[in-house]
Amino acid sequence: MGEALRVLLLAALAAAALTTGALLLAWWMEPVRRMKRALLKSLGVVPEAEALSPAEGRAAGLDFDGAQIAVLWNRGAMGLVYAFEEIEGGEVIVDGHVVARVRRGETRKSLDVMAPDAGQVVLRLMFADARNPEFELALWDATLPVQTGSPGEALRLGRRWLSHLEALLRP
Repeated sequence: MGEALRVLLLAALAAAALTTGALLLAWWMEPVRRMKRALLKSLGVVPEAEALSPAEGRAAGLDFDGAQIAVLWNRGAMGLVYAFEEIEGGEVIVDGHVVARVRRGETRKSLDVMAPDAGQVVLRLMFADARNPEFELALWDATLPVQTGSPGEALRLGRRWLSHLEALLRP
């Protein structure tokens, strides 16, 4: 009887260890964590500003000290790092309409729209790169199965990104 109990306890301990390992692996591979690790790896530091779209597998991060911006896609497996001099501007797009824009050499088009029922809020970053001149990141998309935040929060994040870009583009 004692030997059977020992085997049963060892089996339970092994099952608990496997469950703990599986939970840790699932935690480590969460899309948001993967994107944050990829941004850290791309920039070499934790970004001071970041925008993540785990459902799309896209992210963007700003490193002010290093004067660089990273854009990632394919769940962080692919990406580009640009110097601030290569940034041409950015736009916030709500349901297909540009509602705010900042461009090098132009005055800022202010965000004068609040769309609490928006179906999609997109941040478009523009670069002086012939192969990859634009990068779009959905800050809010009502068609995605899993949602975090709200259209209002997405607009605030887009406004914050445009403010950062505007500060970087000033001569």
